[in-house]
Formats: sequence, structure tokens, C-alpha cells
Amino acid sequence: MKQWFVASTKAREESRALFNLKQQGFNAYLPQYKKTRRHARKTDVVLAPLFPKYLFVEIDMNKQKWSAINSTIGVGKLLQFGSHPTPVPVDLIHEIRAREGSEGIILMDKCLKIKTGDAVNITSGAFIEHSGVFDCYHDDERVVILLNLMGRNIRVRLPSSAINA
Repeated sequence: MKQWFVASTKAREESRALFNLKQQGFNAYLPQYKKTRRHARKTDVVLAPLFPKYLFVEIDMNKQKWSAINSTIGVGKLLQFGSHPTPVPVDLIHEIRAREGSEGIILMDKCLKIKTGDAVNITSGAFIEHSGVFDCYHDDERVVILLNLMGRNIRVRLPSSAINA
């Protein structure tokens, strides 16, 4: 009977581990999402692992030699309690896959249901207790707010958890 297990990977080697596990005949799953990355005044969108340093491997413990996973290039080891790996509930894998779009990429839900021009209150950070106008989502974790400071609108990026409508 096949079950899902979690394998830890080496830092930033999730894709390498996924490739090598599939080369060995294991069914492996690396959930990814689109992340906005800024570097050297350049912004681009890249695929990032939903769970950095981890991926899922489906194993039939009776038929497959699971210990080979621990020596796979890119893999740290299978997570285990005691002497055997601990299975992950199959419902968890189904829930993650249900959030995938047509491209197989996880669609990150916006936690706020607001649109451009809505008034918002800042609830934490340096601008706590200020009000502003929602401008746009910056990425999956940040929003851009227009604050009226000294007679002009200033664009401020904040964590989405720092505001409420």
C-alpha cells in the first residue's frame, strides 16, 4: 500500500532532489507557487517551493527500498519518528493539490478581500493607527498603501497582516 512521506532536502536543492527521486522511480511531489523576487533593482516572478527544504515522496513500504531515498543527491533524509518514516495523511496531499491552478502551481489566496481605492486602517508597524487608501497587492505577503503624509500621498509597502479594511 502506497503512502506519502516527507523528505527533507538540502538548502535550495528541492528541484534537484525531485529530479533524482523521479530518476530512481519514486513518485515525488514538490508544491510550488509564484513568488515575486526583487534583486538589483529588478523584479521578476520565480517558482518557489511552498515548503522550503521539504518535498513529498509516495512509497510502497512493502515493495520499494525506502532507505535509498536518504542517499539521493539533494535529499537530506526522510522524516521519521523512531526507526521508520512517518506517513503523511493523504488528505493533506489532496488539499494541497486542490489549490493548484491549471499550470500545476499553487494559487495563493489573497487574505484580504479589498480592492484599489478602499480605505484601510494600519494595525501594526511604524504607521500604526494611521489610515490610508489601498493601492495594490505587491506580492503574496505585502500590499501597497497610499498614506497622506504632509499633504501628499506616499506609497508604503506593508505586510498584508498589518492592515484591515
